[in-house]
Amino acid sequence: MSDVNGPTGQTPASNGPEDAAVGTAGTGTGAEAATGSTTGSAAESVAGAGAPTAAATAAAGGRRVRVVLVDDHRMFRTGVQAEIGETERTGVEVVGEAADVDQAVTVITATRPEVVLLDVHLPGGGGVEVLRRCAPLMADARQPVRFLALSVSDAAEDVIGVIRGGARGYVTKTITGTDLVDSIFRVQDGDAVFSPRLAGFVLDAFASTDAPPVDEDLDRLTQREREVLRLIARGYAYKEIAKQLFISVKTVESHVSAVLRKLQLSNRHELTRWATARRLV
Repeated sequence: MSDVNGPTGQTPASNGPEDAAVGTAGTGTGAEAATGSTTGSAAESVAGAGAPTAAATAAAGGRRVRVVLVDDHRMFRTGVQAEIGETERTGVEVVGEAADVDQAVTVITATRPEVVLLDVHLPGGGGVEVLRRCAPLMADARQPVRFLALSVSDAAEDVIGVIRGGARGYVTKTITGTDLVDSIFRVQDGDAVFSPRLAGFVLDAFASTDAPPVDEDLDRLTQREREVLRLIARGYAYKEIAKQLFISVKTVESHVSAVLRKLQLSNRHELTRWATARRLV
């Protein structure tokens, strides 16, 4: 993808594993052009059935929504761009991309999008840190920036963490392009958007006055190690985990070894029992 300048005439400096991009849909700095990748094939229920979708209603009225993509995997950002970024068809204009917390804050501040698609696990502190640093933008009554979490994780603590941080919804990366566009427009309108399973986590969390106990063993693991742990416990093969997380098989093996060492477990069968006992599967 060719380099372009952002709306202020300067491109934010890269602070992470990949360059951030500020520009118009289909262009950016440090991210390759979207050429046809897709975000997933399984539909996720994020809106009511039967009635016209928010995206269809918006398209009929010529509405547009400006979006920033925040994810540390370039291939995934490229796939999302290809799936939702045809503005004339979807009404979504991708105005910037970022790969870590510092880039995200810089790009979001520079472009002031209506909606940010935010990965939960990012270098530099994760999605919660982006939300914390963008709190003034979310609180702007005239031009609020709203956040929709888009993550591979469906863990309760991840969902609750970003919702407490101010995100308006949470969908997983199995969502279809059509449903994702609809979710974006709903979040722009101020709605809260969840799949039914994830909404249950939020209801349970806010219905309780007691803070969840801290699991010291789980707290030893990095966010990526937790993702690998859950997928291993669900029976995924290393190749399947690598494909889902956009990492190499060798990296998966390294994460599994680290998890076993930190938890003082011997094999994946013990790991599965450990995760099941803690209701992480």
